[in-house]
Amino acid sequence: MSIQDETNSPVTPHEQMSPTRGWLGVAAITASLFVFLTTELMPIGLLTPLSASLGVSVGSVGLMVTAQGLAAGLGVPFIVAWTRRVNRRRLLTTLLAVLAVGNLITSIAPNYPLILGTRLIMGFASGVFWAIGVSMAMRIVPAKHANRAAAVVMSGISIATVVGIPLGTLLESAGDWRTTFLIWAGLSALVFLAVAVTIPSLPSANAVSVREVFELPVRNVPLRLVLVMVVFFVLGHFGAYTFVRPYLEDSTSATVGFITVVLIVFGTGGAIGNFIGGQTVNKSLRGSFVVGGLIMIAALVMLLTIGTYDFGVIAAMLLWGLAFGVVQLSQINMTLSAAPETFEAAMSLNTMAYNTCIALGALIGGLFADHVGVTSVVWFGIVLVALAVILRASTGRGTTPAI
Repeated sequence: MSIQDETNSPVTPHEQMSPTRGWLGVAAITASLFVFLTTELMPIGLLTPLSASLGVSVGSVGLMVTAQGLAAGLGVPFIVAWTRRVNRRRLLTTLLAVLAVGNLITSIAPNYPLILGTRLIMGFASGVFWAIGVSMAMRIVPAKHANRAAAVVMSGISIATVVGIPLGTLLESAGDWRTTFLIWAGLSALVFLAVAVTIPSLPSANAVSVREVFELPVRNVPLRLVLVMVVFFVLGHFGAYTFVRPYLEDSTSATVGFITVVLIVFGTGGAIGNFIGGQTVNKSLRGSFVVGGLIMIAALVMLLTIGTYDFGVIAAMLLWGLAFGVVQLSQINMTLSAAPETFEAAMSLNTMAYNTCIALGALIGGLFADHVGVTSVVWFGIVLVALAVILRASTGRGTTPAI
């Protein structure tokens, strides 16, 4: 069957799919988020060995995150619009194929420039997934469970931080970083098969042109404010988080084992925060974002003040993860609330802002780390998250839940 045939097929998933297959599809999409996110952020846990193996500075290795995030951010509105008539199942399987091949090439690449180029291409695939994944999950379960499906998919973020990134660090310590990316190539291939088997034909929904995508924040003031908040939050969070490993190695002489524990603690905090946020955003989106942001700032201050002690690091990273889980879920909800009728297009803009700022955060953090010292990246995070909190606190109430 051609893409055009699939696109035009009159399938209504809510009506024709069994609930069991629908939830299996949601699980496959959640697994997709897991492999995309862990691939994008994997270098965070491998900065030091990658730097030593490839013969480049820690700040330069941070560009692996920058390259993928930049491609994911800048390319997504165009690719989502250009593929607006492509069946979403076919599109997602294509994205996963790109991810699997990209991880394979990374595992055998003989030099750093090839790795960077590969990460750039993988970034385009990652960005499109973030724009279409949640809406796909909402379409393949009974309509009354659509919001729950969206929340399940977003839990993939916590799974990635609790399991994926620490597992990658452990695999590297047991073998090397190339083995880690080779294993992730295999995982990406398995998820490709799961999506192909469980997800039904999904003709594109509420698709808009490139021009209409970029007109959304011009016409939609709430969406515009959300995007500005996302910029500040992501710059601050990832500017600091990208360099957690070198910061801890510098300030506490942390071992690989302790860093792995710290990453697991952060991910556990994220899972807790995701659960808490799922309850609080239904009462106040603004309150959830503001309180989560304030907790994040407090966690970063703790890292600076008592982060020379193991217990201080554990406490700070747990709070940081919890805050991230709350704020992350809040900003997704704010995007849905601001543009419910054009969610996929709005999410492509959110993804553009989010991933571009992951890239810029890693880039700016790398400059600070190389020229001022890794402690400066924590201060950078505090300032930018504070700007996001101030903006959210000073704007109108956001109480309408989206997921």
